[in-house]
Amino acid sequence: MNSNASINVLYIDDETHNLNSFKAGFRRMFNVFTAESAIEGRKVLETELIHVIITDQRMPVTTGIEFLESIIPDFPDPIRILLTGYSDINAVIDAINKGQVYKYIAKPWMAEDLRINIEKAYEIYSLRKENRELTEKLLVVNQQLEFLFRQSLLS
Repeated sequence: MNSNASINVLYIDDETHNLNSFKAGFRRMFNVFTAESAIEGRKVLETELIHVIITDQRMPVTTGIEFLESIIPDFPDPIRILLTGYSDINAVIDAINKGQVYKYIAKPWMAEDLRINIEKAYEIYSLRKENRELTEKLLVVNQQLEFLFRQSLLS
């Protein structure tokens, strides 16, 4: 991928040093937005077009999975990545089933691997968007063809 600067990434973590480390490591590659809580994360989603969401699992008040599950009705498009320092099989299962998580990545992250996963997540985001647009165009063309077919039958 040549220009990643147009990829908007939201990283949510209650640990400020993780947010700072993420921003320092990826700010030149992506448009990075950070939030220290699920509430702050939702505020960012309400004001910015976010392509990829990365959230820590273990946070006070709301877990990463609970946050991801809660935003699906209002923000279904961003691709979701769960990042955690704990390996809990139930969290993995819930992440996939409830939070519609694309990737489950363990802390500490390897910068190159995380970069690649963000780029792949953005590719999925772009392909889904393109697919929706093509489907909408196909429906319009189909309606036009049906109209023309009816007109020719009536003539």
